[in-house]
Amino acid sequence: MTKKVAVIGAGSWGTALAVLLSNKGIRVGLWVYEDEVFDQITIHRENSRYLPGIKIPEDIEVFKDQGRAIKGADIIVLAVSSQAVRIVARDIKGFIPEEQIVVNVAKGLELVSLKRLSQVIEEEIPQAKVAVLSGPSHAEEVALGIPTTIVSAAREQDTSEIVQDIFMCPEFRVYTNHDVIGVEMGGALKNIIALAAGVSDGLGHGDNTKAALMTRGIAEITRLGKAMGAEAETFAGLTGVGDLIVTCTSVHSRNRKAGIMLGSGKSLDETLAAVGMAVEGVYTCEAAYGLARKMGVEMPITEQLYKILFEGKEPEEAVRGLMLRDRTYETEMGPDKWL
Repeated sequence: MTKKVAVIGAGSWGTALAVLLSNKGIRVGLWVYEDEVFDQITIHRENSRYLPGIKIPEDIEVFKDQGRAIKGADIIVLAVSSQAVRIVARDIKGFIPEEQIVVNVAKGLELVSLKRLSQVIEEEIPQAKVAVLSGPSHAEEVALGIPTTIVSAAREQDTSEIVQDIFMCPEFRVYTNHDVIGVEMGGALKNIIALAAGVSDGLGHGDNTKAALMTRGIAEITRLGKAMGAEAETFAGLTGVGDLIVTCTSVHSRNRKAGIMLGSGKSLDETLAAVGMAVEGVYTCEAAYGLARKMGVEMPITEQLYKILFEGKEPEEAVRGLMLRDRTYETEMGPDKWL
């Protein structure tokens, strides 16, 4: 039976998971990077910077020292932003014994290497068993105990099931999946489409436009995922369509919020400053654009969003670029399937 979980990172998601586990009666050590957040939690038992209004149980031990947070932990949860995963994994490597489970909960791709985050962790902590926890799960709702479903994925089924058992409770249902690539790619790439959906909202476009973006978005997510070795059916599940729906439509979505600002005329720098937290879709768009070009995969929404973010293309012009593409078939079947 799990006695202690160390959560490395006290952003909104790390804090919400710490609260969930503590409410299950599991001892939690929470590592906090920022002095301001550390003081908020230790003094007021609230993370007003990232998860305001949520009472943090007194049982959660808060640390500034990674080694002390991890000491005695049966499981490590890595809850830092995607671009910080490598450096933090490298920092904690010396505290991780052979075959300890490290669960990554960030969603993204490493910008420099274009690698999935579980690959990054495996490179930095080769002695660990790496699992991924992903799905439609806004931290604000999880912390409030609103019913949520999510997926645990790992190379080994028993690792997935251990993680499943740790997090499973009446308000938080966990499924297992062996397709680590698909689970990670769905969780990462949906942020790109959520940004695009936000841009559409910011431009004043309607439900028809958003439905088109989401539907064609899951098509290009699946194309790149399959090219990387994922199974197509994974993208029809919680970490594909499920996460896409919630991120493209929710008021809690940072990526959608950032997209709305971009569509309303704000620059990328102004948008990121206003959101004040990591907007993973920005980094993932840059990485996915490079990955798609490298692998010869067509991703028109990602390409147009990349041009908005990094080449100064006007959002309305990007929409026209999508709408006026050469005519094509909806599915990969093509004309050979006509009777």
